[in-house]
Amino acid sequence: MTPPGAPPHAMPRPYVLLMRARDWAWWRPVLGLLLFTVLYLVAGGVLGVVVYLSGVGLDLAQQDLFDVAVLLITNLSLIVAIPIVWLCWLVPHGLRIGWSSSVRGRLRWRLFAPWTWRALATLGLAVAISLLVSVAASGVDVTGPTASFGWMLLVVLTTTPLQAAAEEYVFRGYLTQAIAGWIGRPQAGALVAGVSTAVLFSLAHLPPDFESFLYRFAIGLALSAVVWLTGGLEAAIALHAVNNVVIFLLAGALGDRAAAVDPGGVLGWATTLLGIAGMAAFVAWVVVARRGMSLEMVSPALEFGAGGSPGAALVGGPPGPPAWGAPAPGWSPPGWGQQAAQPGWGPNAPSPVARPGWGPPAPPPAGGWSRPPAS
Repeated sequence: MTPPGAPPHAMPRPYVLLMRARDWAWWRPVLGLLLFTVLYLVAGGVLGVVVYLSGVGLDLAQQDLFDVAVLLITNLSLIVAIPIVWLCWLVPHGLRIGWSSSVRGRLRWRLFAPWTWRALATLGLAVAISLLVSVAASGVDVTGPTASFGWMLLVVLTTTPLQAAAEEYVFRGYLTQAIAGWIGRPQAGALVAGVSTAVLFSLAHLPPDFESFLYRFAIGLALSAVVWLTGGLEAAIALHAVNNVVIFLLAGALGDRAAAVDPGGVLGWATTLLGIAGMAAFVAWVVVARRGMSLEMVSPALEFGAGGSPGAALVGGPPGPPAWGAPAPGWSPPGWGQQAAQPGWGPNAPSPVARPGWGPPAPPPAGGWSRPPAS
């Protein structure tokens, strides 16, 4: 049993291998994925009943995400995955939910601001240019903000970042860690998990053509890359959220027809490649910027010796507290039957008196035991 408060890893782990704690077993991720599937289907059924009773079922069938009600319900159906992923860490793995976020066992909130503005300056800018070029080339009428743009603004800013985070907790979080955990080697696990989850991520969005599949596959690879480079989900959440927020807000501001524009052909491929270039620019910026951000790249760890006694914290994590139940470093317990040395005691100091009951019984005096003197 890992003592309360002790890190669950015997050696420092990168983010993709955080599932491989002391009590790792191959069946734990299997149980977690089954639990996630069951709970997500139940949550989807409950949300479907609520949608039906609310009367917006017909709009949902049209899959028009630029309709505010449809967007809100879609985002909520994805956001519910976050607590389900957390529950999968608690039940099958017995680990704190924070290990789903980063090698520090929590979200590193200080990183969101620097990653977000870098994502805006790279992918966000590329997405905005692509949409504006598509609208200009297609010749559709720009009617200005939609009638419900105020509600759209509220829904996008409050729920779309959480929707993006939910997809990251599922694809770059639990699913990536499960695949890499089965492989057991950091680089190989990260590579196989990155490609596999990028394919699944793209297919989950039901791409209508290869161009759409490629764009989502590329962003899936970019998101996995920044998770590997930063030791957590923060940069991936920021990039994913910027991509979605810019698309919805800019399309809503230009009007209904602009939101549905699809240039196709050579122009469509050009805008897709421009978006992929924006993703690559963000990844390159992460490589450069992370050197000055003091990022934690591996988890703290504590190795237990024979008999379950805690040893020293291993290199790679932040300094941990003293070993659980153990004395401070450099101190050794006194031998049985002896007292601990006191300050100022030395070789020439008088011998300490053993406490009664400690150690083997003292030998009798040379003359044998005698009656105590009469009082």
